[in-house]
Amino acid sequence: MVIIGIDAHKRSHTLVVCDAQGRKLAARTTGTSSRDHLGLSRWAARYGSERRWAVEDCRHLSRRLERDLLLAGEQILRVPPKLMANARDGARSYGKSDAIDALAVARAALREPSLPRARLDGEERELRLLVDHREDLVCERTRVSNRLRWHLHELEPGAEPAPGSLKRLCTLERLAQALEGADGLVARLARDLVARCRELTIEIDQLEEEIGELVHERRRRCLRSWAAAPSPPPRSWARPLASSASAHPTPTPATTAPRRLRCHRRAALATA
Repeated sequence: MVIIGIDAHKRSHTLVVCDAQGRKLAARTTGTSSRDHLGLSRWAARYGSERRWAVEDCRHLSRRLERDLLLAGEQILRVPPKLMANARDGARSYGKSDAIDALAVARAALREPSLPRARLDGEERELRLLVDHREDLVCERTRVSNRLRWHLHELEPGAEPAPGSLKRLCTLERLAQALEGADGLVARLARDLVARCRELTIEIDQLEEEIGELVHERRRRCLRSWAAAPSPPPRSWARPLASSASAHPTPTPATTAPRRLRCHRRAALATA
């Protein structure tokens, strides 16, 4: 059996083939298109049918490569980045290169027999992308609201909206009406910020509703499958549905999920 270590980048991938003892057999650098990835599968066939691919778990760089190889029937191991922290310290070669890093990935896969296997992305990645996009919009709305508050304080000190009220559409509508007849550059900027804050709020609310529907549908399917199983469902179902699609640990949903989603999870736990 051979191990093919991969050092993935945005514009190129470097691969090193090594045997079961960690000896380097061959190396190759290729592009990042699907055509290049399928060519890798044909190239690796010359080293035998018993082969595994090892790639450092940086899915923002290797996701497309993993997908193409999995569709071609290959087996891929994901090497956590922490295993690569001191991988070059014990190497005989000096310096840093893509080939050295790829060989270190392959040897790390040989040392660790219980590494997780890559799999095709499912609906949990879609949920993760929606949650991340919503959080980005919330952060952007916070920045816009902070700038808006300073402009409102300059226009009329002491008349700023209550804390946390700029995420409500009714408050933004009242501010837009109050600023409609105001003159000056500060008032014009404040009107623009109110309009931007309103757009962000509408998009955030729509995303929250879409995420809630996805979580609710996933929960219904889980409950139906557990009801048909001979054993009672585990109580750990409320772990974040989207965390399996993340390349790094994520905060728990008890602190980051929207309030409506947390209510969904608590209600389902009560009925489990």
